[in-house]
Amino acid sequence: MNFSFYIAKRYLRSKSTNNAINFITVIAAIGVVLGAMSLFIVLSGFSGLKDFTLQFTSIIDPDLKAEPATGKTFIVTNETLSQLDSLHSIASYSKVIEERVFVSFEGKNYPNAYIKGVDENYNVVNKIDDVISLGSWLSQGTNQIVSGWGISNNLSFSVLDYGKTVNLYVIKPGKGQITSLDQIYNSFNAANIGVFDVNETINDKYIYAPIAMAKALLSYEDNQLSSIEFKLKDGVTEDTARQELHTIFGDTIVLKNKAQLNDALYKMLNTENLAVYLIFTLVLIIALFNVIGSIIMMILDKKKTLNTLYNLGATIKDIRRIFFFQGSLMAILGGIVGLIIGYIIIFLQQQFSLIMLTASLPYPVTLRFDNAIIVFVTISVLGVIAAKIASVRITKPLVSV
Repeated sequence: MNFSFYIAKRYLRSKSTNNAINFITVIAAIGVVLGAMSLFIVLSGFSGLKDFTLQFTSIIDPDLKAEPATGKTFIVTNETLSQLDSLHSIASYSKVIEERVFVSFEGKNYPNAYIKGVDENYNVVNKIDDVISLGSWLSQGTNQIVSGWGISNNLSFSVLDYGKTVNLYVIKPGKGQITSLDQIYNSFNAANIGVFDVNETINDKYIYAPIAMAKALLSYEDNQLSSIEFKLKDGVTEDTARQELHTIFGDTIVLKNKAQLNDALYKMLNTENLAVYLIFTLVLIIALFNVIGSIIMMILDKKKTLNTLYNLGATIKDIRRIFFFQGSLMAILGGIVGLIIGYIIIFLQQQFSLIMLTASLPYPVTLRFDNAIIVFVTISVLGVIAAKIASVRITKPLVSV
């Protein structure tokens, strides 16, 4: 049974019909306010969680990353590098080599790591220093590496222990019969001088190394790269940078921004956001059933008044319009009030950390204008539909009797 009708039934036992209908109208309006408020708070909370999650991933992602359109590597000539140096949209760029390696330390093995050879500009293009939790960043022309927290933990090595080196192995490319183990692997003994902490996936995957060391380990040519990472100048749009880079590289590369580099994570978060929105939209729909119920009860209560209006010359369409506007106004104004209350609650959470996830971490929330637009449009559209459903109950037999 509809909640509005249930309340009316109980209320009519002790109150007049007009008071009961007014009471039901207030209850319906409160339901709309609470529904809009809840949807805005949930969307703001999810936006906060999304931003909180992405900040740890995107902090080491460049503004743009050029990857080969085919294969795992591409060749960059000195002429190409000179053209990159003269681009007006690029503040800095870093040459990168990336490949899977086998890691060994003190009898323990880790087969799922990736070496990422980077040049001296890497910590300019990316904020890698911000995620180094132990030790320091590497120097070029050395055998130093910086490992992810997961790899360091699995192999039980720390930093600056030059007496115990980390062994890196890569299978050699080639053909023919193998006569010794030296023909199978290229190897390198490295000293771990830092540990970074981003998230579980990256912590368990990457080891950073000087680019010269990575080239020697992988037997790459001097101008052979896996990717180039770019930092854009302030005020430069991504489209402008893409056009300039495609002018240089043509179709030999694929450019990816931060979102495209983490497309699986973005898709998962967007899917969850859509699911949350649909669930709370269902709550709004249930709340708007009460609006429909209150309008129908008002129509029945005002039956004699509607008959008078009809006899005075008002058409069925005119009478329907009265209740349509009333229902729409109730939904829209209720949505606005709900948004205002929701904004105040989110603002208080940002300022005073009313709800905590841990003793030191407040529940992350983000005030976004697009969330307010989504809530307002949703409540407006559903409110108009609800008002239309209720108003069409006015028929000629109803008002002419």
